[in-house]
Amino acid sequence: MSQQQVYEAAGFGGTVERGTRPAIVVVDFTYGFTDPQYPTAADMSAEIAATRKLTDLARAKGFPVIYTVIAYTPGQLDKTPWLKKATGMSAFMAGSRLVQIDEATGKQPDDALVVKKGASAFFGSALGGLLVGARTDTVVVCGTTTSGCVRATVVDAVQSGFNVLVPRDCCADRAAAPHEANLYDMQQKYADVMDSDDVLAWLETL
Repeated sequence: MSQQQVYEAAGFGGTVERGTRPAIVVVDFTYGFTDPQYPTAADMSAEIAATRKLTDLARAKGFPVIYTVIAYTPGQLDKTPWLKKATGMSAFMAGSRLVQIDEATGKQPDDALVVKKGASAFFGSALGGLLVGARTDTVVVCGTTTSGCVRATVVDAVQSGFNVLVPRDCCADRAAAPHEANLYDMQQKYADVMDSDDVLAWLETL
C-alpha cells in the first residue's frame, strides 16, 4: 500500500467541521523568525502577505485576530528546559526587536497578543480563555514554524475542543522537508490543511 492508503486504512484524514465563529491565530511572526539577519529566522514575506489577507478579512467581519510571541526574561533562561535543546531561542528576550511582531503582518492595536515560553500557544497562556470568551468554534492557525510552534499550537487547539484549519501558504519554516512533513501529518490527524484562498472564500460566507 502507498503511504496515503496506509493512513486511510487506519481511519485518518477525515474532514474538519467548519463552524460560524472563527478566530485567526498568528503564531510567532516576529522579527526573530522573519528577519534573515538573525540566525533563527528565514524569509517569510510571502507567508506573511498571505496571512495578512486572512487577518484583514477576519477583522472586517468582526472575528478576533490573535498574535503570539515567544519572549523570555533573564531569570527564565536557565530554568526553561526547552532552551537547553533549542539554545538559539535564548536570544528572544522581552523588549528586544526579535520578539516584536513583524510590521508587515499589519497587526492592529486591538488585536490580542499572547506571550508564551514554549512551542504551543496554549500552554501556560491566556489563549484558550480568549478563544472561549470570543465563543470561537474554529481556529485558523498561521505562522511559524510549521514543524514547531504551529504544529504544537494545532495539536493543543484540537485537544482543547476547537475545529482547526491550517492554510498551508500562511505557514513558514526554515526548511522545506519539515514544513511539508508536518503539513501532511497535521492534515492526517489534527486539522484540515488547505490553501488560504479556501479559507478566504469560507470567511466571506460568514
